[in-house]
Amino acid sequence: MFRKPLLATLITATALFAATHAAAATPTEADYAQAFHTIHQVKAGVLNVGYVDIGPRDGQPVILLHGWPYDINSYSHVAPQLAARGYRVIVPYLRGYGSTRFLSASTPRNGQPSALAADTVALMDALGIKQAVFAGFDWGARTADIVAALWPERVKSLVSVSGYLISSQQIGEKPLPPQAELQWWYQFYFATERGREGYAKNTHDFAKLIWQQASPGWKFSDATFNQSAQALDNPDQVSVTVSNYRWRIGQEKGEPQYAAYEKKLATLPVISVPTITIEGDNNGAPHPAPAAYRAKFSGKYEHRTFSGNIGHNPPAEDPQDFVKAVVDAAKM
Repeated sequence: MFRKPLLATLITATALFAATHAAAATPTEADYAQAFHTIHQVKAGVLNVGYVDIGPRDGQPVILLHGWPYDINSYSHVAPQLAARGYRVIVPYLRGYGSTRFLSASTPRNGQPSALAADTVALMDALGIKQAVFAGFDWGARTADIVAALWPERVKSLVSVSGYLISSQQIGEKPLPPQAELQWWYQFYFATERGREGYAKNTHDFAKLIWQQASPGWKFSDATFNQSAQALDNPDQVSVTVSNYRWRIGQEKGEPQYAAYEKKLATLPVISVPTITIEGDNNGAPHPAPAAYRAKFSGKYEHRTFSGNIGHNPPAEDPQDFVKAVVDAAKM
């Protein structure tokens, strides 16, 4: 007469044990935050790319792209939240940052924008990712914009800080009003050998100044800055950075294999993928007004201004709203 209650008890205990262990086996945001610091490496195109890869492998891929002079740690609070929501989150070091290295010593340390976009597509191919949600700021937003324009089939949706950042050498060669030119002081600095040598000698101090100017309301700690600044110790950082800004104003020709991309980008193509653009309410870096680029997005579109003294690095300065933007974009 004790068999049924005993059997019921065993079944209940077994179910409880399984449920408890299943819950324990599901990674939490804290688990992903810890895993964020594990850097993977993969050969992709001309690079051996260092990248973070967290979240379920069968989740919707999300690629988060950092800017200059920042690094993947801009997403250290964003990526774990997205992973805990079921997304597979990829955060690569761009060429010239962190553990990303060129495979060949003879490859030009080229920083032209289409090269960075091609790097990203090569990374997707190496990881077997056909399509992803993209999000980025600064160089990362420009890179994401270019991927969306040249390879729209690879982009499910887009989150772009400061909106449409595609340009051309022809545009970059045209002089701007004095106040606008003043904002680009570092571009002129990098156009000189003195500037190259100065950046090489004072890379960390230079980066901290840019952080302060670009986000005047962001009171980041020394620990936060120092963690990211390590990525700038990459042996190709100076060359890639200087190349990027010299290319923009026509002081470098770029590489022939990217010429067809640049020809198309020079037409300022419309981006057709669903997009959310973002601007901080206190962005101290040069940036276009949202109304200036609205017509460059032909698909589902929304613009959001992050308030609360938010500057040039919204994923680090306002991670909660940035996560929401990525999640909402993925549903567009």
